[in-house]
Amino acid sequence: MKDARKDMLLPVSLGLADGILNALTLASASLVGNSAHVTAGLAVRISIAALVTAGFAMFVGAYSEARGTLRHGSHQLSLPPDRGLANTRLGQGAVRYAAEQCGLASASSMAGALLPLLIAAALPGPGWIAALIAITALGVLGVGLANAVLGSKVRWAITLVIGGAVVTAVGVWIKIA
Repeated sequence: MKDARKDMLLPVSLGLADGILNALTLASASLVGNSAHVTAGLAVRISIAALVTAGFAMFVGAYSEARGTLRHGSHQLSLPPDRGLANTRLGQGAVRYAAEQCGLASASSMAGALLPLLIAAALPGPGWIAALIAITALGVLGVGLANAVLGSKVRWAITLVIGGAVVTAVGVWIKIA
């Protein structure tokens, strides 16, 4: 029996980080620059972009890894290439597994992008507060990941916060939205 929590760690952590980083990159000119204030419409558009990119990347990664494992198993069992394990129910299972991983990553990415941007749209004050919230969310994600992998909470949190600050600076520099 598979450990469901272990299977969820990669797509959820990738999705959340990807979504927050998408928000910081694509809307940072509006969050900390001199551009127009973030709107709910911009938040939704960016979160949809995050949903699509994270889902596609996760599907490609999970499916290629699963198929590669099946191909390796076929080779180890000396099965002919045209009758390998990928052409069995295991191959269909690889598609299902990749689709599940894709769904988790997509939903997590959309939530990660949408939440800080909706906060920015709702707050009457400066947009940099939402950038600060998003960067703080990365720090909280770092603490959660450190707990999951038995790493240093401080090191993980600081690393993700620094990464968020760098991505925000890049977003301000390229001024997309």
